Amino acid sequence: MAGDDGLKFGAIGGRAAHVCVDAQRLFSEGTDWHTPWLEKILPNLERLCAAHPERTAFTRFVPPHRAEEGQGTWRRYYERWEGMTLGALGPEMVDLLPELARFTPPARVIDKRAYSPWMEPDLQAILKADDIDTLIVTGGETDVCVLATVMGAVDRGYRVIVACDGVCSSADPTYDAMMFLYHSRFGTQIETAPVAEILDAWPGGRRSQHGS
Repeated sequence: MAGDDGLKFGAIGGRAAHVCVDAQRLFSEGTDWHTPWLEKILPNLERLCAAHPERTAFTRFVPPHRAEEGQGTWRRYYERWEGMTLGALGPEMVDLLPELARFTPPARVIDKRAYSPWMEPDLQAILKADDIDTLIVTGGETDVCVLATVMGAVDRGYRVIVACDGVCSSADPTYDAMMFLYHSRFGTQIETAPVAEILDAWPGGRRSQHGS
């Protein structure tokens, strides 16, 4: 579906922000949730963050300390993934990847306890204060936390741009399925484009830092 990628609604205006989803140690290191593709897309995440650090927000997925702290089906979830609780992992594992943590500040960090960053008020408050109307979404996973971020943004009326070479999944089929879904069912609300095209269309960035 690569032929459907591209910024079909034109240049990115000055009211855009970049949301980088869950680019954390617990997904990049040898845990039960290891996402191999994260290492592959990391250079593109760095390029986008470097161009607009002051317009970047990182989300961090923060598990409970123990499975019994989970609410509703989240308790069952963490009983299944008990090794991914903070008590088992250690709190340092929720840290951003070092290559991205260097952008904070000015980039901001928003913690969340569920897939969607919209469950807590912080993200929407930051975007509203900055008069943002466009969100560029990167990170992982394409079919879980990225999907929740994207759909929440669509519901709130943002122009949504998914960086097709800046998101990752644990498996190729689910990544491909999400790209197909975005193109076939949400074509008027979600655009997908490579990072290079996004950077070219987003004015005011630190262009010397992304090598174009």
